[in-house]
Amino acid sequence: MRVDPCFFCGRPSWPSKGITFMRNDGKSFRFCRSKCHKNFKMKRNPRKLKWTKAYRKNAGKEMVVDSTLQFAARRNVPVRYNRELVAKTLKAMERIDEIRSRRERVFYKKRMAGKRAREIIAARKLVADNEHLLPRLRGSEKRRLAQLAAEQGLDVEELERESLDAVRAAKKKTLAFGSEQRRLRVRVDGGVEEITERTGGGVYDEDDEDDDNDDDGMDTD
Repeated sequence: MRVDPCFFCGRPSWPSKGITFMRNDGKSFRFCRSKCHKNFKMKRNPRKLKWTKAYRKNAGKEMVVDSTLQFAARRNVPVRYNRELVAKTLKAMERIDEIRSRRERVFYKKRMAGKRAREIIAARKLVADNEHLLPRLRGSEKRRLAQLAAEQGLDVEELERESLDAVRAAKKKTLAFGSEQRRLRVRVDGGVEEITERTGGGVYDEDDEDDDNDDDGMDTD
């Protein structure tokens, strides 16, 4: 049984599956699915589509130069049937698949080596370029933290980091609903105060709801 690769994406096209296209000059094209067949009829270049084997090979994401890949080359050489030869061939196929899978894992590890370091460098560069968008402490808050650190013998940077973390955590919890607007206010003692305001004006207070409910009732003498 011969498993031909898909002419467009390179995936295996199993017998009785997929689509076979016969051109007028007699050349046949095997496709694993209708997606590849449609892209072929639209005359798209498989080297420019990221989900094809040709693109991955050109991008260096697939193992191209290896001795195990030579066994998968198509050979149109007729060989007389021999039971021992067939048994050896089946064993060799299993062994070759095992070796190729192991080499592909090694190739993937080498290709992905240093990815985490590159991501960290890119993240730091992004933070450095957009530093003006990060939350900052006011000058009065910085002076207060510096004075507190001098009195208690603490690290100023650590105090500023903790204060910023508190502000960010409080911002994540603030959710505005309807016509409400919520903002944070840093108190003199270093605490963070949450204020909820309505767009129509006035500060929102939970006691207002109780007052409204009381007004809805009927007065009885």
